[in-house]
Amino acid sequence: MYPQHTHQGATAESISPIEVDGPRIPIYSAEFAADPHGAYRRMRGAYGPLVPVEMWPGVPATLVINYRTAVRILNDSDRFPADPSTWQKTVPADIPIMPMVEYRPNAIRTSGEKHTRYRKAISDALTGIDLNSLRAMVERSAIPIVNTFCRDGSADILNQYALPLVFSVFCQVLGCPPEIGARVAEASAAMFDGVDTETVNAIMGSALTDLTLLKREHPGDDVATRLIQDPAGLTDEEMVHQLVLLFAAGVEPPVNLIANTLLLMLTDSRFGDGNSLHVSTKTAIDERLATDPPMANYCITYPRQPILIEDTWLPADQPVIISMAACNTDPEMNTGEFLDNGWNLAFSTGDHACPVQARPYGLLLAQDVIDQLLDTLPEIRLAVPKDQLIWRPGPFHRALTTLPVVFPPSAPLTF
Repeated sequence: MYPQHTHQGATAESISPIEVDGPRIPIYSAEFAADPHGAYRRMRGAYGPLVPVEMWPGVPATLVINYRTAVRILNDSDRFPADPSTWQKTVPADIPIMPMVEYRPNAIRTSGEKHTRYRKAISDALTGIDLNSLRAMVERSAIPIVNTFCRDGSADILNQYALPLVFSVFCQVLGCPPEIGARVAEASAAMFDGVDTETVNAIMGSALTDLTLLKREHPGDDVATRLIQDPAGLTDEEMVHQLVLLFAAGVEPPVNLIANTLLLMLTDSRFGDGNSLHVSTKTAIDERLATDPPMANYCITYPRQPILIEDTWLPADQPVIISMAACNTDPEMNTGEFLDNGWNLAFSTGDHACPVQARPYGLLLAQDVIDQLLDTLPEIRLAVPKDQLIWRPGPFHRALTTLPVVFPPSAPLTF
């Protein structure tokens, strides 16, 4: 049981970030990853809406687990800006999660006019994505990937199918050639897994600089070219940081949404009887977005000054993390009805919410990738008991390490 949280005698000067009687809850640990919803329930009983946590050893933060509190914070960017510059000076520069949280001149880590400029450029570039061609793109990319394991009768669907397929499609949409994409994939995996900051930034920066220079010289009908040609006039450095954001949002979260949704569909009797899946993929995706969104704890803000929220003083310039997973399952809000649940915070809300131009792409991609797999391997089933699956530790994502499945071996497909 977590220690009871008290506010007695609290002042803006004395709280850092939330005064606690015992140790902070480590949201980066394997134990937390194994049962986050159990942790959220215990948090509600011990702390209420705001929870003292560590997002890395020795790095304190406040976790918001109440839906209405989260919406209030996310819609108040004046008092809760997303720029971590001041906080960043107070923590070691080489903590492994730094590439996920550090200041970057892009739409997710700036405020005010800078944020407006970057966000508009990205939104306009995403508007040009042709959703009508997405299904054909998924099918063309999926078939050679499935052919690498269809004869085996078993596969790790997360790493052998979802990840390479999502990455391939996103690189096509972005305009990123395979050789540069491979370098970005290495850096992206390292960033989410908490590999050292210097290595991640060096690999990522080099690859995305090369992509920027390539698209300046050889423009195409793609997101990267539209960003370069935007009236915002992004510099090479600014381009790199917008591309970091696009890759971070365009690959890892969709991959984990796909894997988490497939896990639900393969283990919940509502979605099948062991042989045939009979409830729509969209229904399963909507439920996963509400109950286990791929980015479970993120949308980090840093109060400009000490502020009283829910009878608790939050100090200036200390991270406030929104738990989308906990807020979506907040008993005050969640009714158990998930289809078309536009209220869920999987895409966040407010000034830093996922651009509306990106959401249809992400949802359609997940649906097409899942449907393509189930059409190709209709007798697919989980290879191990659900409770033997391992969830990747980390403070931000909700992600499996593997998703092993079995199925009757089949001959390679042709397109």
